[in-house]
Amino acid sequence: MGGEEAGPLREGGLRRDGDKKGPEGGGRRSGPAPGPPPRGFCWPWRQLKLWRRWPRGGRKMATAVAGALGLLWGWLWSERFWLPQNVSWADLEGPGDGYGYPRARHILSVFPLAAGVFSVRLLFERFIAKPCALHVGIQDSGPYQAQPNAILEKVFISVTKYPDEKRLEGLSKQLDWDVRKIQCWFRHRRNQDKPPTLTKFCESMWRFTFYLCIFCYGVRFLWSSPWFWDTRQCWHSYPYQPLTNGLYYYYIMELAFYWSLMFSQFTDIKRKDFLIMFVHHLATIGLITFSYINNMVRVGTLVMCLHDASDFLLEAAKLANYAKYQRLCDTLFVIFSAIFVVTRLGIYPFWILNTTLFESWEMIGPYPSWWLFNGLLLILQVLHVIWSYLIARIAFKALIRGKVSKDDRSDVESSSEEEDMTSSTKGPCGRSSSNGAGRVNGHMGGSYWLKSKVVGMGTSA
Repeated sequence: MGGEEAGPLREGGLRRDGDKKGPEGGGRRSGPAPGPPPRGFCWPWRQLKLWRRWPRGGRKMATAVAGALGLLWGWLWSERFWLPQNVSWADLEGPGDGYGYPRARHILSVFPLAAGVFSVRLLFERFIAKPCALHVGIQDSGPYQAQPNAILEKVFISVTKYPDEKRLEGLSKQLDWDVRKIQCWFRHRRNQDKPPTLTKFCESMWRFTFYLCIFCYGVRFLWSSPWFWDTRQCWHSYPYQPLTNGLYYYYIMELAFYWSLMFSQFTDIKRKDFLIMFVHHLATIGLITFSYINNMVRVGTLVMCLHDASDFLLEAAKLANYAKYQRLCDTLFVIFSAIFVVTRLGIYPFWILNTTLFESWEMIGPYPSWWLFNGLLLILQVLHVIWSYLIARIAFKALIRGKVSKDDRSDVESSSEEEDMTSSTKGPCGRSSSNGAGRVNGHMGGSYWLKSKVVGMGTSA
């Protein structure tokens, strides 16, 4: 720079060639080497002075890292991937109406809202769901406690929760207990780790309430939306489609709810399909976020409302089962099965996929994110076929046998329910009880329900 060397003075200026080098001349000071450069791209003045004092090797490395991050950021938000041809992010900076156009920064408001939804859920379960459960006769009591025994406890924790016949005989000789008594101990010990029916009722009532409310809001919102009656309106003037207040609230509330499910999954009832449901929630959040950033929100509202149509019926059937209203449970499940099959195998492919694949191709043409979005929707349709087959099989058995049978894919609750119903007609170690506990509301308590939500039911894309 015209005979000047980049080096800071105490006042932050440049050092000339004739200036002294050293502490008194504003050069590098003696002492321990400075630490690593601070992270970030916006530097306060004090940090900027430290940055100028770093060795040149460290500054070059930090500059290279910043450049790599810049390239990654540019690739992540590439206009060639996200937007149709001849459209840039600058074109979508206009105010539009309401909230303008969808922006990625809008997603940040979801996280505090998800925390709020989770807090509302805790209050709802305590002050509304729990009194309702007690009103329908669900007891606020845990399972029968197993008799304390150090030897059996060690086997239960370290070896197996389901001992075979050979191990039972060995434990019988070691403890001088009857084999039947040891089997009874393991059964009650397993039940101690299972959540009570009251907890499951409260969880299902919260989901039922939210699904029903968000479905009613979605129907009310879409009823006055032109793309509900003519799906070609989803692509008219795309992507210059302003974001209205109602559409913004619909999208953000759905996304916040699924983020709250991600949080609460670690505190809710642990199920066998925990990992699958975790991936399912993650995929749902990804699809909702993807369609929002890409401004495919119009068709996204159709997909969300379509999937919400059957969710509250499943939760209602579970509530009826926990309350031991078996006939109501069976009826609700059959209705749920019919609506699930009609919406996922009928309306979804012939209404939703038709507009995302063919009408959008005709009106806006394909581009990279268009291919990805439709690929995800097609994968979802394959899952719909699998889930519909599983549900139809269970519903068919319900019609033939007169009850909803236990699902082979049910969660860890299932074994506790079966064991609890077995023990409800017997004493702690198999003694018969004649108090009529096996019959509730005029129906046999041994009629098993599909305990958990089939993976992917109620998926919102």
